[in-house]
Amino acid sequence: MVSSKPASCFGPSHHHSEVSCIEELITDDSVIEVPQNYVIPDQESAISDGTILATIPTIDMTQLVLINQSANNDELEKLHSTCKEWGIFQLVNHGVSSALLDKVKQELEDFFKLPLEEKMRYKVRPGDVEGYGTVVKSQDQKLDWGNRFFMFTNPRRKPHLFPELPTSLRNTLETYMLELQRIARTLLGLMGKLLKMKMEEMEELFEDGLQSLRMTHYPPCPKPELVVGLRPHSDGSGITILHQVDGVQGLQIKKDGAWFPVIFDHGAFVVNVGDILEILSDGLYKSIEHRVTVNPEKERISIAMFFMPKLEAEVGPVTALRDPQKPPSSGKIGMEKFVEKYFAHNLNGKTPLERMKTEDSEEKTTA
Repeated sequence: MVSSKPASCFGPSHHHSEVSCIEELITDDSVIEVPQNYVIPDQESAISDGTILATIPTIDMTQLVLINQSANNDELEKLHSTCKEWGIFQLVNHGVSSALLDKVKQELEDFFKLPLEEKMRYKVRPGDVEGYGTVVKSQDQKLDWGNRFFMFTNPRRKPHLFPELPTSLRNTLETYMLELQRIARTLLGLMGKLLKMKMEEMEELFEDGLQSLRMTHYPPCPKPELVVGLRPHSDGSGITILHQVDGVQGLQIKKDGAWFPVIFDHGAFVVNVGDILEILSDGLYKSIEHRVTVNPEKERISIAMFFMPKLEAEVGPVTALRDPQKPPSSGKIGMEKFVEKYFAHNLNGKTPLERMKTEDSEEKTTA
């Protein structure tokens, strides 16, 4: 059932901005209607083909770490081909303890169970992208069926966000982020090697780079076919590391022009290539377009961490990969400009990256 009423909730400054949230729509004793601004018409259906699920590559972290001490480069070659052909993989034997992952699960569940007024202390402020909820910019804006908390965690943190989280959640996230930083450092270093970059080049780009965290709660929806948990997009990161906290599936990827559901192992991380790596690799590595669907009965909770170069860095195709016979797929772009452009528009497939490439090409033509 669809309701024509828009759905929104307001914090103290509602005359400046409107922040969407789903909690007020849902009660335990009633079946909700889906408000019109959450209805996404004409969605492309996913192909329910079990064969592709088994073929999403799995990378073994322990094998990658052993590469420097062994002549066996099979896992490294597998990483290379995976980034070229898929842009996404499961990471197993990553070294993050199950005890810590259980703690993350408990803390996130507890946070999303907090009363709405407590979570709205962290609401997205006017003109910002960080915080809890989604800023509604127009009456006809289509909204995702998810409660989202996004924030930058490095190099600077907004004083009213991460430092003000409940102590136990904050401490758990600090430990978790340190573990993911270790993983990202290893993966980016190896990817740089595969892209024929000097080790110091990749380190210089990502050392003390931009890092951000997105915690998302996708409530059940009685009409899941009408809504989307997270609309199709590619990430503006170098790499993204995703942890599906509660084991409820919902991630889908677009491969060869079709959507496929992704099923991954309990305890595995999902790592995907972002737009920055696609730029660095001159299109050799593909930033994967993905989306999230919702479940009619079960909630889903996930936490994603995004790793980007530092703001003062300039990103462009790696010199060693350039083909002198053809122009690079994009020129250099400053990270500050890239981030500004990425967040200037609502998520929409790979449009931000394609738009930047087009603008770069136009600038060269008119220069």
